[in-house]
Amino acid sequence: MTAVDTLSATVEALCGDLSTIRAPRGTELNAQSWATEAPLRMLLNNLDADVAELPEQLIVYGGSGKAARNHEALKAIVASLLRLGDDETLLVQSGKPVGVFRTHPGAPRVLIANSLLVPHWATWDEFRRLEALGLTMFGQMTAGSWIYIGTQGILQGTYQTFVSAGERHFGSPDLAGRTILTAGLGGMGGAQALAATLAGGAILCVEVDPARIRRRLDTRYLDEAADSLDDALARIRAAAAERRPLSVGLEGNAAEIVPELARRGEHFDLVTDQTAAHDPLTGYVPAGLSVEAAAELRADDPDEYLRRARESIVRHVEGLLEYVRQGSYVFDYGNNLRGEAYAAGVEEAFTYPGFVPAYIRPLFCKGVGPFRWVALSGDEADIATIDETLRGLFQD
Repeated sequence: MTAVDTLSATVEALCGDLSTIRAPRGTELNAQSWATEAPLRMLLNNLDADVAELPEQLIVYGGSGKAARNHEALKAIVASLLRLGDDETLLVQSGKPVGVFRTHPGAPRVLIANSLLVPHWATWDEFRRLEALGLTMFGQMTAGSWIYIGTQGILQGTYQTFVSAGERHFGSPDLAGRTILTAGLGGMGGAQALAATLAGGAILCVEVDPARIRRRLDTRYLDEAADSLDDALARIRAAAAERRPLSVGLEGNAAEIVPELARRGEHFDLVTDQTAAHDPLTGYVPAGLSVEAAAELRADDPDEYLRRARESIVRHVEGLLEYVRQGSYVFDYGNNLRGEAYAAGVEEAFTYPGFVPAYIRPLFCKGVGPFRWVALSGDEADIATIDETLRGLFQD
């Protein structure tokens, strides 16, 4: 077998079948060194079926956030990483390898740029035209940069957001007896359920996709699933009265549930949202449609889909604004829900703040923020070793 044949066989073994991708474990190298093995394992971990939302489509999280532009590009990236030397740098442009340059051991082994468009053409229509031609992809934050570690990656930040809101509005980081209303249990939004209960609160999480509710139940990020809106409210109210932390998932559309709860006058102390509204075509399901019906409409008539999605976003934000008027503390969670509503004519969409200036930026000013590390071996015992080392270094 020639060197080329060996390389091809290794690539096929690592990523030939998108449904069975799994990052290598252990201490045996596939690449030339650990400096290149690390990005290889992180890329493949992004597409592990236990991590990615839709690995067969290379979608990691966030509606359409991808790790590679297409299957052939993925194979080319893997092949490049397997051969890459410690004095070389791989350039990746929107999920496709475009060059390898001789650099030096102190330089980055991989440089990645995703989804960049000149501002005049930085529109969804132009992006989707280029995407259809196979010339770009949407990389989200950590999908296309190969450092997605599942919902755990945002858990600390979500927890910090909730406890900071508690300190600011209620004088205590302890949310016992407090209630939270939100929507979205995807790769990022799924952290809300566990983060809220870690902070002591009772949270109602609306999610249109029943599969995502099941996934959060299976991973124990979500405590319970309710059969109806009234059932969900009863569970949340009971937990809050007992000052007991609880997360409840409810299958439904936020554009319908949030305005209905506001109409009823059902009070929640904190109200937010983590649906994938940043991408109204592939991330936000219009009111009145199941996930399956939405997929059909998206494929058959994307313009009509967008019209209905934006109409639903308007209803959704109007419900949130009603909660502002009723005295709840409402904040945007970085998904451009306000921006989409404003573009659709809701002039007061930015009445409520975003989570970063409201709760996170003050923490950054104090030097409080997340730090991420991984065990490339895939051995959980290595995480425990890292934890013990950090406890020794940072005893306070």
